Amino acid sequence: MMDLPMSLQDFPVLRRELECHVRARTGNRLQDLDIQLAPDGILLHGRTSTYYVKQLAQHGIRDVLPDVQLHNAIEVA
Repeated sequence: MMDLPMSLQDFPVLRRELECHVRARTGNRLQDLDIQLAPDGILLHGRTSTYYVKQLAQHGIRDVLPDVQLHNAIEVA
């Protein structure tokens, strides 16, 4: 696992960048997107209707932080 390249003070800026990448990748087909900093990486929350969109959201995070530990808790319903 790679350490996050930021301090806690930098996270709001990084979160906005991650949200932009995820929304661009998913075409805004993800509801209630929430990206959180966890002690061991990034935690991704939200809701979508397909597993494909869930995977696209994960790739949006990987575009910015390819080596970060990622926990994808997006609900598919």
